[in-house]
Amino acid sequence: MTLPTPEPNRLPYWLRRLWPIYCFLAALVTFGYALYDPYQIDGDAVSYMDIGDLIRAHNWHGIINGYWNPLYPAALSLGHTIFHSTRYNELHAYYMVNFGIFLLEMLAIVAFTDALVQLRELREDSKSLLPPFLLDRYTLRYLGVGILLISTQRELSMGKVRPDALLQAFLLLGLAALLKHLATSHLRYAALMGIALGLAYLTKSFAFLFTFLCIIALVVFRVAWQRYAVPRAVAAGLLALICFAIVAGPYIAALSNQRGRFDFGDSGNLNYAWFVSGTEKMHLQPDQTSSFGAAEVHLTHPNKILLKSPVVVSYKQLPYGTDPDWFDASFWNDRIKAHMDPRLQVPVTIACLVRILRYIANHPEAWLLLAVLFLIGARLRLDWRPRANAFWLTPILLGAGVFCIYSMVNVEDRYIAFGFLAMLLPAFAALRHSGKVPVSAQNAASAVVLLLALLAVGESARIVGELRRNLKVAQSPAGWYDPDTYGAARALNALGVGPGDTVACIGDRACLDTHYWARLAGVRILTEIYKPAETPVYSALADMPNRDQVIDIVRSQGGKVLVGYFTPGVMTGTNPVSAGWRELDSSPFYALPLNLPAAPSRDNSRP
Repeated sequence: MTLPTPEPNRLPYWLRRLWPIYCFLAALVTFGYALYDPYQIDGDAVSYMDIGDLIRAHNWHGIINGYWNPLYPAALSLGHTIFHSTRYNELHAYYMVNFGIFLLEMLAIVAFTDALVQLRELREDSKSLLPPFLLDRYTLRYLGVGILLISTQRELSMGKVRPDALLQAFLLLGLAALLKHLATSHLRYAALMGIALGLAYLTKSFAFLFTFLCIIALVVFRVAWQRYAVPRAVAAGLLALICFAIVAGPYIAALSNQRGRFDFGDSGNLNYAWFVSGTEKMHLQPDQTSSFGAAEVHLTHPNKILLKSPVVVSYKQLPYGTDPDWFDASFWNDRIKAHMDPRLQVPVTIACLVRILRYIANHPEAWLLLAVLFLIGARLRLDWRPRANAFWLTPILLGAGVFCIYSMVNVEDRYIAFGFLAMLLPAFAALRHSGKVPVSAQNAASAVVLLLALLAVGESARIVGELRRNLKVAQSPAGWYDPDTYGAARALNALGVGPGDTVACIGDRACLDTHYWARLAGVRILTEIYKPAETPVYSALADMPNRDQVIDIVRSQGGKVLVGYFTPGVMTGTNPVSAGWRELDSSPFYALPLNLPAAPSRDNSRP
C-alpha cells in the first residue's frame, strides 16, 4: 500500500517571492504620509532647520551646538538643496527627507533581523534536543517592517521634523553590526558598529552613552558566552571605539573647544536638571538661587533681563537662530551641573515607568500577536546560561538599557521606540515550537505574522486616504501647510516686516511652541515678554499695571512688531488692551506695530 505524499510547504517560498512587493507597498503608503501628513512643527523643528541653514551657509561656528547635534540638520540641508526650496515650501523637502530616513529604517530592520537569525543559527547546537525555532528569516523581516509602519503611524510620523527616526536607523544598524560580529568574529563588523554608532551620536548625543554599553556588551558576550580570549574581545571593542571616535571625535573636539571643557553634549545634563533636579528651565538668572533646585549653577551668559515684572528678555547675545532662546539652550544654561538626589529621582522614575507602560499598552498589536502564537503552540525558552543559545540576550539587554536611561529623566514615545524594537524582535526570534507539530501549525505562525504586516500596510493606506480627503475638504494645497502659520507670515511680510528684520513676541505659543511663523517671515525673535504657560496672553496683558512701560521697553530694542497668539474673539480693538493690534490674515496671531516705517503717502496727484 502506497502512502500519500505530503504536499510541499509553499508558504516560505511565497514569503520570499512577495517580500519585494511588500517592501514596495510599505514604501508607497509611507510616501503617502510624506505627501499628506499634517503640519506638526514645533520649536525643536525650527532649531534643526536653522542649523541646516547654517550648514548651507558654511557657518561652522554656529553649527557647533551643545543641545542639538548636526547630522539631522545636515540631512534637512541636503533636502533643501535637492528640492531648491524656498521658505514657503521647505516643509515639502523636509517631509521627503523623513521619507528617505524611513527607507533607511527599513534597511536597518532587515539588517537587524538577518543578523539575529544568523547568530541564532550559529549558536544552535546541532545535537540540541530543543524544538526548532518558530519564525524564519523572512517572517521576522515582515514583523519588523510591520511594527516600523505602526510606529510611523504614531510617534515617528513624517510630519515630525525631528531626528528620532534617523537615530533609530543608525542604532539598529549598529546593533546589527554587533550581532554580525558576534556571529562571524570578523573585525570589520566591529568597525562598522563603531561607525554606525558614531553617526547615531552625530544625530543625537544619547548615542554617546549607548555606544559604551554596546562595547561592554560586545566584550562580555565574547568572553562569557563565546569563550573567546579576553585580549581578542577587548581588541574588537577597542576597534569599535576607535571607529566611533573617528566619526564623532571631530565634533566632540569642536564642541569641547567652544565650551573650554570636555563636552559631548549638554542635553542630557540639562534635561536631568530640569526634570529631576527641579531647576528652572526658562530664563534662569544667577541671583535666583531658589530656582536652582538640586543642581549646581554658575551661569556664564544668562539671558539679559530688561524688566523683572513682567519678565522681558533680550536674546541679542546669541547671533544665531530664529528664536535664539531655544536655538541653543546650552548657551544660556552653560555651567549648570545636575546632581542626583534619590528623593527627587524616585518619583520621576515612577512617572517614567508609567509612561513606558502606557506606551506598551498603546502598541497592543505585538502582544496580541504573541498571544496568538502561544495559542498555536509557540513557547519562549530564554536560556541565558553561557553554553546555551543566548543570541537574544545582548539586544534585549541593550534595549532594556534604553528604557533604563530614559526612565531616569523623561520618557516620550519617540525616545523609546528603538528600545521597544530591540527587545521585541529578539523575543519573537527566540520563540520555539512546543514539540513536534504539523506543517500546517508552522505555516499558521508565519501566516499570522504576514497578516499583521499586511494589516499595518492596509491601515496606513486607509489613514493616507483619509488625510488626502481632509485636504480636499479644507482646500489646502498640501498636508504640511498650516493656514494660520503661513497666513501670519505672509501678513507680516505685507506689513513691511521681512528677511533681516527683528521682532518681539509674547506668550509661549508665539514665542516657543509655534514660532515657525517667524522663520517663514524671515525674521528673528530677539525680545520676549515672558508669561507663564497657563495664563492666556490677553489676560496677561490686561493684568499688567505697567503695560505702556513694557511696550516702550520692547520698542526700544528695535523690533518692528510685537507678535502674540490670542484666543479667537478677544482682540476686538475696542478696549485699551487690544487697541493698535492688527490681526494677521484671519489667524489667532496678532501684531502690534513698534518700529514700522511710516505708511507711504496716498497722494497720487500729479504736478
